Amino acid sequence: MSAVSRANWQIHFCVILWGFTAILGKLISLDTLSLVWWRLLLVAGALVLVPRFWRGLSALPPRLIAIYAGIGMVVALHWLAFYGSIRLANASVAATCLALSPVFLAFIEPFLVGRRFDVRELLFGLAAIPGVALVVGGTPTTMRLGVAVGVLGALLVSVFASLNKRYIGHSDALAVTGLEMGAGLLLITLISAAMAPDTVFVLPTVRDATLLAVLAMGCTLLPFAVSLAALRHVSAFSATIALNMEPVYAIVMAIVLLGEQRELSPSFYLGVAIVLAAVFLHPWLVRHPVNAAAAADRPDPGKSGSV
Repeated sequence: MSAVSRANWQIHFCVILWGFTAILGKLISLDTLSLVWWRLLLVAGALVLVPRFWRGLSALPPRLIAIYAGIGMVVALHWLAFYGSIRLANASVAATCLALSPVFLAFIEPFLVGRRFDVRELLFGLAAIPGVALVVGGTPTTMRLGVAVGVLGALLVSVFASLNKRYIGHSDALAVTGLEMGAGLLLITLISAAMAPDTVFVLPTVRDATLLAVLAMGCTLLPFAVSLAALRHVSAFSATIALNMEPVYAIVMAIVLLGEQRELSPSFYLGVAIVLAAVFLHPWLVRHPVNAAAAADRPDPGKSGSV
């Protein structure tokens, strides 16, 4: 199996695990700040016990340490937006908003990674707009703020995915994950200390602690490290295309496990279908480039992500 094929399988494996995060976020009774704080604490705490993390950390120059720390803060803010969207709307809405991240990536990745803007990605992004309108129109008025927060979460995904793609290079994936989680933990600790110390820094119930352990280890640490390694061989845009299976998994699980179909109208699901159809057109567009020059502008997915 080629490095690119293996990386694509790794990304899809991560997507399956990430599909459970919205469901777990709905099932855990902690508030948003507390949930994100415990998730970061468990992942960072597990990584500091791994000798490979310290070896990889010692090999990183100070500049990269600072960059990864900054990216980790963006990741933490994304989680706040994602779980905030779940609390303000529901798991289906939060997961659907993630499908908008390739629309933002069409603009953000060329700027951050350093490749030429591709007009085909702009067109596919515009094609998703009618679906977005239907998604918003298909949610109750009380959930509209949750949609807005979910869209912010999608924007933050596009930012940290592009930055990870640019700077991952040959850095150890566990070291990068630990740095990003640790920096995110520091940021959320400062926010929590200022806003809600009485509700964040408390022990969760046994049920919540069990769900948090599954969320942190099985749906965060493992897929985050694997996806960073895979990003060496695929573009952030291609990885995010695969990521758009996450809302499909999450919505199906939300219907089966949480009965959320009763909260949303048929136009919501029609909008989801349009957004996902627009997103999945991208692989076909890549296989049918407009011209050779446009194809040449795209980065070689088999090369390192350090651009």
